[in-house]
Amino acid sequence: MLMDVLDTIKNISCNCLKMQRKTFTKGSIITTYIEKRKQICILLSGKADLIRYDLNGNKDIIESFITNDIFGEAFYPVHTNHELFVLAMDKCEVLLFLYDDIHEKCKSNCKYHSTLVSSLLELVLAQAVHQNTRIEILSKRTIRDKLLTYFSILSSKSFNKNITLPISMTSLADYLSVDRSAMTRELKYLVDEGFIERKGNKIKLLY
Repeated sequence: MLMDVLDTIKNISCNCLKMQRKTFTKGSIITTYIEKRKQICILLSGKADLIRYDLNGNKDIIESFITNDIFGEAFYPVHTNHELFVLAMDKCEVLLFLYDDIHEKCKSNCKYHSTLVSSLLELVLAQAVHQNTRIEILSKRTIRDKLLTYFSILSSKSFNKNITLPISMTSLADYLSVDRSAMTRELKYLVDEGFIERKGNKIKLLY
């Protein structure tokens, strides 16, 4: 049902004055998370990362978004302007609107607005599942456990033990909040010990 909702949103002509449909080039900032704005974004196509830099300049990937994901400060409490921003990892098409606007009837009574409002619960539930997955991965104490949990989740989504990593090794280390060199060593150990086979970004689970 969620895919039907998203397909409808993509295909309906956007004439709603309360919503914006924008295209972003790779490397551009889609949005920053600003306190009290409560913006919601739906990634209609492409990939993007929610990024934060700490005081030492270290980058953390808080979340990675793919087509059909929903994000925005409405889902993430923010207390400092521009502390977090969403970066387009390739060409992205995004629907942007404010949480408060979904409660107000569109002046033109457009089908686009009514369809989105009636479907928002499903979109929010999907986002909650996404965030819980991230929490599950980060709750693991070792790099090995984080990697194996991440691989297992990708495998279960595709119903296949042969998976392709959707992000680069550098981004994966940032996503798992681990040192890249240490992660690379752990990947080698997993190969040597027969847990996985690896060729580039392609992983075959042997467990």
